[in-house]
Amino acid sequence: MAVAAALGSLGAVALGTFVVSLLLRWLWDALVAVTRFRATCRQLNKFPTPPWRNWLLGHTGMGQSTEQGLQQVDTLVARYRHGCLWWGLPWLPVLRLFHPSTLRPLLSASAFVAPKEKTFYGFLKPWLGEGLLLSGGQRWARHRRLLTPAFHGDVLRNYLGIFNQSTRVMLAKWGAAVVSAGGGPVEMEVLQPLSLLTLDTLQKCIFSHESHCQERPSKYIQAILELSSLVVRRQLQPLLHPWWLYRLSSDGRRFARACATVHAFTADVVQRRRRALACLGHQTWLDGHRGRSMDFIDLLLLTKDENGHTLSDEDIAAEADTFMFEGHDTTASGLAWLFYNLASHPEHQERCRQEVQELLAARDTADIEWEDLSQLPFTTMCIKESLRLHPPVTAVSRRCTEDIPLHDGRVLPKGVICLMSIYGTHHNPDLWPEPEVFNPLRFSPENSKGRSPSSFIPFSAGPRNCIGQSFAMAEMKVVVALTLSRFMLRRDTARPPPCRKPELILRAEDGIWLLLEPLVGVA
Repeated sequence: MAVAAALGSLGAVALGTFVVSLLLRWLWDALVAVTRFRATCRQLNKFPTPPWRNWLLGHTGMGQSTEQGLQQVDTLVARYRHGCLWWGLPWLPVLRLFHPSTLRPLLSASAFVAPKEKTFYGFLKPWLGEGLLLSGGQRWARHRRLLTPAFHGDVLRNYLGIFNQSTRVMLAKWGAAVVSAGGGPVEMEVLQPLSLLTLDTLQKCIFSHESHCQERPSKYIQAILELSSLVVRRQLQPLLHPWWLYRLSSDGRRFARACATVHAFTADVVQRRRRALACLGHQTWLDGHRGRSMDFIDLLLLTKDENGHTLSDEDIAAEADTFMFEGHDTTASGLAWLFYNLASHPEHQERCRQEVQELLAARDTADIEWEDLSQLPFTTMCIKESLRLHPPVTAVSRRCTEDIPLHDGRVLPKGVICLMSIYGTHHNPDLWPEPEVFNPLRFSPENSKGRSPSSFIPFSAGPRNCIGQSFAMAEMKVVVALTLSRFMLRRDTARPPPCRKPELILRAEDGIWLLLEPLVGVA
């Protein structure tokens, strides 16, 4: 019994020693964290801080995803010009940046040094997996190398027929609406049909799938639209941010069902193509595609890295789902606001129309061809100015893995969230005089000389810029050219200007409503 008592005493001493060591380790880690945070705060104090609520709440609740929130950004930019410090909570500093002097070092940093901040992007993970948008490190670098050829001009030119075809489906529906209204102008909310148009285009370009989603409901397309809506709703409900709570909610169950629908469709296409490739062999597969273009899935199945390794089915599915997500809403938003800006400035709209009509004059076909895209200089200026004034994505975030020095001696500290305000940069009066004015000539060759590339970043910039920006610009040119060749766009003066609403993309509170009037003599 004495031995047992001695062993029990030793066990108690060992347990006590273990607990004390854990406590000391925790205190040491806490001391290191506090010391590091104080050092970070000393670096952050060199950035101006707007007035806040109090020391505890900081700026919590002062930034909103509303028209008033964007006007607040205008006020911040007008006062602070280069950037400012925003406190979400006493322990959550955010650097809001809106000038090339603060943006350029961050944009030019490698994807390993300035990865995307994961708090919000994590909501997309069950849907998009480890695609380019959400992956990091060596995985991201490898996939970026392998995907880049899929967006080369020689590939994109094969998609022009799809852009034309899908646009004509939308315009035919608009024409039918005009006829139903008696032939006169008809009022229409344009973002929703433009979203269906871009989804239709992407399904054809990625999967070679004809869903007719512009003409009848598609389960797959409805699932994508529902996922986008649910992600926004979750963002606005902090109680549903933890995954375990979200899974128990009705929205969480709807999200899971929609994910299953999207994943089943994508996996089925990828697996069927993989089996066909394995059955036929690489060369026979290529011979079978001779004379017709390959879609996105084909290109990813055939791509190999420097070691001869291919992408897995899961990799391809994640990239296809990411392309569908990133490619439809952003382009639709860009087009909807472009239509709104042209409707608000009929003199610019008419100049674009004349440019298109001159291009298509004496043609056997009314399609926009690849070589035509470079022959629309003023239309391109209007697209860029609209993307400046109404960027589809208003901000992107990064969290640096090491300190990034600025040219003025300040530092973007390691671990701090950096919110790169695309909207704020595009409305900075130091970069864009009279930033609220729609002036396409800002992008004329003579006016563009000497301008920092970091002052116009609708597709971001640097190593993690949007890989699909050439695809998006080509599609926007085709859609606007064909639309202006058939319709005149006008604003309904009885309606107030739309209230902007930045979500996943820049929307309007009650939609973007325009009057569509068929051109005289156009069938």
